[in-house]
Amino acid sequence: MADMKTQLLIITALESELDKSILPAGIGIVYSGVGKINATAATIQAIHELQPRRIVNFGTVGKINPALHGLLEIGKVIQRDMMTVPLAPRGQTPFCSKPYEYLSLGGDHICGTGDSFVTAHDPWLASQGIDVVDMELFAIANIAHQFNVPWQSFKYVSDDANADSGNEWKHRVNHGQELYLEKLKELMSA
Repeated sequence: MADMKTQLLIITALESELDKSILPAGIGIVYSGVGKINATAATIQAIHELQPRRIVNFGTVGKINPALHGLLEIGKVIQRDMMTVPLAPRGQTPFCSKPYEYLSLGGDHICGTGDSFVTAHDPWLASQGIDVVDMELFAIANIAHQFNVPWQSFKYVSDDANADSGNEWKHRVNHGQELYLEKLKELMSA
């Protein structure tokens, strides 16, 4: 893998979300594993080894905004599980000069990342305008920002972020694959 440069690198948590055998030739993919620590480590290693010009995150999300479905482009990501009040407001890391939100190359939706599976209503999520929740994007965006690599994220709504989310996600985890491929073809031709 060393000394390779890739135009566009896909980072996805799990092989069940996007099967590399269906990707066009020459597209790199890294499976980060679930959660912010795994995503951080995988993104650092991928940037170091592959030197991508752009990172595209594909993955699944639970929806907070009930009107959403299908494939969404994420415009902004924040942390939903950084809770250090009174040292800093929820979502912000205390004593840290890094941004507490990251903007992508495009998209209108807000994603809240945290190391938990959302299974119940959380009024804070709605108060922040969060549309969807995941477990990796904030980490990927944080590292991309640190290394000055532009990023985009496309998320497939797999569940309703409620008590049945685990079962819904298991049944729908791979349903976004065809939509990801269509989006990838668009990105490659742009």
